[in-house]
Amino acid sequence: MPRATLKQQLGHYLRATRGEMTFAQFARKTGISNSSLQRLERGEQNLTLTSLETLLKKLKVRLRDVFPE
Repeated sequence: MPRATLKQQLGHYLRATRGEMTFAQFARKTGISNSSLQRLERGEQNLTLTSLETLLKKLKVRLRDVFPE
């Protein structure tokens, strides 16, 4: 089976982390707009390294937590 792309891995992680929160609630927590968050979860939007670093800090996780391989 082909390995998931980094965008797909990030999308899966965000979806799992959001859990029962609405997109609006999670958007406030992460500082990412609701529409961008939806596109990120679907693997349809790129993220700059600076934005990724900010997201990791807001979620209080490390890069390896999101991308374990």
